[in-house]
Amino acid sequence: MLTRISSRSLLIGAALFAIGLTNTLAFAPYQMTMLPLLTLALLAFAVSIAESKGQAAWFGFAYGLGWFATGVSWVHVSIATFGGMPLVASLSIMALLVLYLSIYPLAATMLAWLFAKRFPQLFAVGFAASWTFAENLRSWVFTGFPWLSLGYSQTESWFGAWAAVIGENGISFMLALCAAVPVLLLRHRQQLLTKHAAMAQVAVAVFLAAMSPLIPAGVTATGELQAVSLVQGNIKQELRWDPAQELPTMKKYMELTKPLLNNRLVIWPEAGVPQIEPLAQGYLINLDMQASEHQSAVVTGILDLKRSGDAYNGMIVLGQQDPKAPTASYYYETRNRYQKHHLLPIGEFVPFESLLRDIAPFFDLPNSSFSRGQWQQPNLRAKGRALLPALCFEIAFPRQILANFRDDTHFILTVSNDAWFGDSHGPWQHLQIAQMRAREFGRPVLRATNTGVTATIDANGKIRQQAPQFTEAVLNDDVPLYQGRTVYSLIGDSLLYLVWLLLAGLFGFSWLRQRQNPASVAAPRQEVATTSVEPAQKKRDRIEPKF
Repeated sequence: MLTRISSRSLLIGAALFAIGLTNTLAFAPYQMTMLPLLTLALLAFAVSIAESKGQAAWFGFAYGLGWFATGVSWVHVSIATFGGMPLVASLSIMALLVLYLSIYPLAATMLAWLFAKRFPQLFAVGFAASWTFAENLRSWVFTGFPWLSLGYSQTESWFGAWAAVIGENGISFMLALCAAVPVLLLRHRQQLLTKHAAMAQVAVAVFLAAMSPLIPAGVTATGELQAVSLVQGNIKQELRWDPAQELPTMKKYMELTKPLLNNRLVIWPEAGVPQIEPLAQGYLINLDMQASEHQSAVVTGILDLKRSGDAYNGMIVLGQQDPKAPTASYYYETRNRYQKHHLLPIGEFVPFESLLRDIAPFFDLPNSSFSRGQWQQPNLRAKGRALLPALCFEIAFPRQILANFRDDTHFILTVSNDAWFGDSHGPWQHLQIAQMRAREFGRPVLRATNTGVTATIDANGKIRQQAPQFTEAVLNDDVPLYQGRTVYSLIGDSLLYLVWLLLAGLFGFSWLRQRQNPASVAAPRQEVATTSVEPAQKKRDRIEPKF
């Protein structure tokens, strides 16, 4: 019997691994947006037939292995190309990353099985809540890695309008709920159709899907336009921190920018100025004066090294900060700056630094020992506009955007350098994440990168203009301004937290009640066997219990 069950588990796990492999196709640049409904439905079905919490956990783990093996394969480009490690070592690091990330779908399916065991009539909502709870853990444990959360696949889909109300996390919940409802009906058929709880889940799933096109954005265009120019220098990654390339790079950005200094907002990418800020004062002051003279502002990424030894990855504003005060205003340590808060593990700080730095060059990359900026910082001011900054990886953390969003925020500004990841799907997934932030907060996003994908995104998450990848380019656009607040920008994930609390309270109450009086809580409902049931049917019921 054990051998039979084990073989069955392995077979289902292998199938789920293959199903997980396809998940990458749901995200940019492939955009098979309805695919997660199918893959999650198949995973939910596997959980519903699992014989134990361990088996349910294995099913989630197998699904996660396939999902992340293809989904974050772009990380290997940076390890193999710039990490200075043998192929075997780089593949081993990738394997560890995939194994770690797969722990979260493992936790989700195990929680879903435990909840369904106690409340079979709430299987769909329990599965959705367990899934999103585990995914949110992934977004903050060890500083968080929320990449590939399934809600991002819906950025431009039918369900995307819900971002303005429930955010990407809420859309993930909606996907999981809609995927699990057919499993609830299939597994329980007629005996649960009369249950109010089961029918309520069906009604909620239908309502969420049907109402998507009718969800208001909550923001309106002011009728005002802002002329912006995003500069993409296309500096090869191997040259980015070569001291001999500092002046050529600075000269290139200056030459690309001078024709743009005509009452415009100009954005350079992450570390657009390759010198540390104290050494680049002459260059910065000169650019500040030229931009002010032409009623323009330049926002650039730059590294700062303090006398204390603290280093920051940040952004500064040069030129016109306020049209009412058009004089040059930049000076070193001006408060109109941003210091990155959410640092990238390995790339910007090294966990267990004393142990890992000597193991391999990958753990000793240039500029990988930064200090952390404050969680809340003022919006940058440029040409009288308020720009909410998110530096590279930070755009993937909606809680950080929410903490810094203001009524008068005009743009979300994100600058990056995705040259680390070459011609992979990583930069396209990064762009898709920025599109979701635009939909959640109802503000245009300006995204300037070194090699692409540089783009302007409107408040509805649609790409307005886009520069070609791996080319030296300047993207010009007149971007509409918006006013008002989305529901999500006011309450964040509060609705999702409420669902988690209610279900956790329900589970906890039931558990305590059973502990106090085991006889008062009935075992999960099974179909009652009668003399008319064939022995084979009884055996199947023992192997595949119905919740």
